[in-house]
Amino acid sequence: MKKVDKKVKKVDKKIEKNNAKIIAVQMDKPRKSKDLRGHAEQSSARKAQDKAVAEATQEIKLKGPVRSKLIGDKVMVEEDYELFLPFYDRSSFGEIHGVKEKRIELGLSESLYLMERGKLSVFSGKKVLNLDGFVRLARKSEKNFWTRYRVYRELRTRGYTLKTALKFGADFRVYRRGVKPGEDHAKWVLFCADENAGLTWRQFSAMNRVAHSTRKSLLVGVVDDEGDVTYYEVRWKKP
Repeated sequence: MKKVDKKVKKVDKKIEKNNAKIIAVQMDKPRKSKDLRGHAEQSSARKAQDKAVAEATQEIKLKGPVRSKLIGDKVMVEEDYELFLPFYDRSSFGEIHGVKEKRIELGLSESLYLMERGKLSVFSGKKVLNLDGFVRLARKSEKNFWTRYRVYRELRTRGYTLKTALKFGADFRVYRRGVKPGEDHAKWVLFCADENAGLTWRQFSAMNRVAHSTRKSLLVGVVDDEGDVTYYEVRWKKP
């Protein structure tokens, strides 16, 4: 993390003048982290809900993986629409489209996450893709796919719900644990970065503008060479 730490320290000195603060947060222990306000003391009911969200995909019993097909940068569930609905209802995977003929569209990260757990099979034409084949095609569609997926997988495993934020110019919107899209707004707008790529002041400023315009907290997930993710949250301090 040496390279990233140096970059962050340089940025930190600059933004302190503008009453901003970079905080390294532990997204895997949100209830104990002072940086994730409002989560220090949760009721036993809320804790049970968090656990249920994290284990939701394991609880859905299927005779076999749900069938889907890769079209561009989306994965479509049409024939097995009804079978997939529990994943949408319980864990907010995908988006429903269509009126008479409904389908569920999944992002590439969502799809790989479910493929790894044996819940989804993805066809490209008449061929069923294995994990390596899917990743190769996904990396052609999304330049930063593998870095984004590593961050996505870690947060999803810990019970957070992530939705695309590409229309905002970010990678994902992240919801508090136990919160589903539609129940409340996302807490964070997330950018994913590789530690070897570094972070320029111009890029950091652009990230802050996106967070400010969407009224969300900025979260940057930095992936190191071992695949571990460090999260940096930026908050603005009132003078």
